[in-house]
Amino acid sequence: MKKIIPTILFLLNLTLIAQQNQLFIPPVLTGTNINLNLQNGTYQFFPGQITQTMGVNGDILGPTLILNQGDYVNFNVHNQLSDDTTIHWHGMHVSAANDGGPHTVIAAGATWTPSFTIMDKAATYWYHPHLHTKTDLHVSKGIAGLIIVKDAEEAALDLPRTYSVDDIPLVIQTKAFDNNNQIVNHANSDTVVMVNATIAPFVEVPAQVVRFRILNGSSQRVFNLGLSNNENFYLITTDGGLLNTTLQTTRLQMAPGERAEILIDLNGRENQILFLKSFASELQNGIYGATSPGMNPNMTMNGYNPNSLNGNDFNILQINITAQNSNPVTNIPATLANDIPLDESTANITRTLTFSPQNMGMNQLNGNFFINNSSFDMNVINYSIPLNNVEIWQLQNQSAIAHPFHIHDVQFYILDRNGNPPPATEQGRKDVVLVKPMETVRFITKFEDFADDTVPYMYHCHMLTHEDGGMMGQFVVQSSNTVKENQSFDLNIFPNPASNIVSIQSEKPVTKIRLMNMTGQKVFEQNFDFKKKMDINFSKTGIYLMEIYAGDTKIIKKLIVK
Repeated sequence: MKKIIPTILFLLNLTLIAQQNQLFIPPVLTGTNINLNLQNGTYQFFPGQITQTMGVNGDILGPTLILNQGDYVNFNVHNQLSDDTTIHWHGMHVSAANDGGPHTVIAAGATWTPSFTIMDKAATYWYHPHLHTKTDLHVSKGIAGLIIVKDAEEAALDLPRTYSVDDIPLVIQTKAFDNNNQIVNHANSDTVVMVNATIAPFVEVPAQVVRFRILNGSSQRVFNLGLSNNENFYLITTDGGLLNTTLQTTRLQMAPGERAEILIDLNGRENQILFLKSFASELQNGIYGATSPGMNPNMTMNGYNPNSLNGNDFNILQINITAQNSNPVTNIPATLANDIPLDESTANITRTLTFSPQNMGMNQLNGNFFINNSSFDMNVINYSIPLNNVEIWQLQNQSAIAHPFHIHDVQFYILDRNGNPPPATEQGRKDVVLVKPMETVRFITKFEDFADDTVPYMYHCHMLTHEDGGMMGQFVVQSSNTVKENQSFDLNIFPNPASNIVSIQSEKPVTKIRLMNMTGQKVFEQNFDFKKKMDINFSKTGIYLMEIYAGDTKIIKKLIVK
């Protein structure tokens, strides 16, 4: 009997391994001229079942873009979908016109051609759609891809960097499917875990130091990453760059939109099997993925339960360790970079952003959420920020669920959580931070290099259901601070859509009008001298932004030319 039990366990282990699927590794695009085709596709997640998907240069996900700091890169983004969309370069420091937010719409059948210099530090970034109210739909259907930026500082380190061999990209997601195995967005029944669009994945890596570039690409779920035997791994980058020193840890909490690069020391472990897991049983209530999504255990969220992922530990990736290759990295570097955080004493201003539910009470998790008591409005610029301002943003979460806050344009440094220093895993460059219920997080950042009075950057919750529901705001970075922000007066433009003449009614004398296209280019400017009409016959059909000035006050309105 003693011999039978080990044999049965061995056979069960073989069966488990046989059920795993080889991890799909996205192909690579590099160089200074990159073509991206956004397209509809089909994909087989389940045997014998076809799922309708979206992808970039393929049926699902997108190629990994490998870019070099300092290169000037031209992109051609062809929208072959039947729907409008956008592409946002998440975490990258680019001008507002190139950022790909909801104002920079790529119409179905159209091509967007952004070009910019890669100014970012070596790290893992990503690209995804950002069309207002449809971000979750397009991301859930499959449009997402990694961006690897390389620089001289990272190149000087002895790190694994052979893509798909000892440098492995991991896009971790959970998705919801209906009875026909079609992807459902805006759903809390995300019961299926996948990595790189692969369910129950395994990857073969050599018995040496291996690098994993990890993105939490889920719509809502927070992961609490660790290894199956609770051994240490080594964090080397956060969202926007290398840490100064390697951090040894056994857990890494990652909210939607966050990225990290970790090293695992697999020396001398050929033929062993290891699992990357999410230890969700350790998540505190009030985080999506915990036993209770609200801080009060009696709060419910539609579709959240029953779901075996919530509050339970589960496998994400099986790691099969093979023979060491001919040129292995075998040591973990201790020192990585020389990044100096901004000093709090240099801040020009502190801004407070408060998160709150639309509906107070026990059912608040099933409604939308506000920032500073307002839902997103494409026509409202929430902040006008002077170029080169150093700012502290204070995020106050007065709701019962944690929100991953993301800001475009900049990387930031977390100063504190409820007055306490952030954990070591959050002490690098960041562009996403998870703010827990009834918690206040402060970060410091600098708005430099790019100014544009018209095209805004975004800030928002990166739970895509919350973002689509209006938990978002926008800001412009200005080269001067002569225009008052957050001012309003009664003003109406009509007709809208328009084809020739636009009339303006205003309680204040309008002194100047600018018409800007969605790439930030000025199409037309007119000093009004109290005139009430503007001729737009010269403009091509499309969406424009009207900057309407009344003295030192500016209002931005969207105008559709047909």
